Amino acid sequence: MIENMKVLYVAGDCVEPYVKIITVKQTKRRLSLCSLEDSEADEQEFQEVGNSFPVLSDQSQLIDDRHLKTLLAHLPPRTQSYKWYLVYSTAIHGSSLKTLYRNMAGLDSPVLLVIKDMHKKVFGAFSSDPFRISKYCYGTGETFLFTFSPDFQQYKWSGENSYFVSGDLGSLQIGGGGGGFALWLDADLYHGASFSSSTFHNATLSTHEDFIVQDAEVWTVQN
Repeated sequence: MIENMKVLYVAGDCVEPYVKIITVKQTKRRLSLCSLEDSEADEQEFQEVGNSFPVLSDQSQLIDDRHLKTLLAHLPPRTQSYKWYLVYSTAIHGSSLKTLYRNMAGLDSPVLLVIKDMHKKVFGAFSSDPFRISKYCYGTGETFLFTFSPDFQQYKWSGENSYFVSGDLGSLQIGGGGGGFALWLDADLYHGASFSSSTFHNATLSTHEDFIVQDAEVWTVQN
């Protein structure tokens, strides 16, 4: 608004001042109009902010708008205001960890793993790096776990170790130390497990430490 005023001031011609009598009624009307314009401007700004909120390229089968709004608000700033693209879905690509790895080959962007188990619990992980086969752990402190069981809970990096993500053709592991993986999935993306870990100081993400996967999705951000 200040910039617009400066532009008008610079562009406008110099004119002689004049005096105009304004009644009290006119003053109130002008104040009312100004308030209405400010309100409309605020509403438009709010809508613009809402429209810039990150969206998914496809309809998720696992998270609704309420889940999405809550979850995306906790993502790192570098991933916000960008569209998220579906790169893997058990409903589309079948239940295969090998396929999951293959679909992410060549990616160089963070990924969001969302799981729904047979008890209808939704949980997962944000990984700073795409999932891949590796002999060593990879990822950064941006990696975190989350669950909507029953309410939203985020488990950030504790700083105790760097066992963020590791995986081979037999399983995918996220978090470790303390007796078990924070999140573990088998080669068929059918059996899973979640234990407390030193990496995230997390509780079990589902209602049971061992669970059966109903569906899983992986999303990645692209700018």
